[in-house]
Amino acid sequence: MTTLLIVIHVLISLFLIGVVLIQGGKGAELGSAFGGGSSHTLFGARGAATVLSKVTTIVAILFMITSLILTIISVRQPSVVKSVIPEEKTGAAPSTPIKPVPEGVKPVTPGQAVPEQPAKK
Repeated sequence: MTTLLIVIHVLISLFLIGVVLIQGGKGAELGSAFGGGSSHTLFGARGAATVLSKVTTIVAILFMITSLILTIISVRQPSVVKSVIPEEKTGAAPSTPIKPVPEGVKPVTPGQAVPEQPAKK
């Protein structure tokens, strides 16, 4: 069922892209691309804008409906894929051991100035 909806969704999206690309700008006419004059357009004087506008609206509504259905289905299905973000473990030992501070060296906390160390001979 989900696979069928995904295929339908992809086909609708490709058709929507095609319909939008066919539409011309406000001053352009679709018929002029095929050699017709401005009065002899492909769908009539004003027909191309209304037909393509209606088709675009219908296909966009179908695209939104399939998107919503796919979202609802994916939320209700149990997730098979686990998260790639590892869960934080509380109280676990650090992965790298902490080295002890050598004798004669004072530990520095973050935000504190580093004291000068005596030169080694």
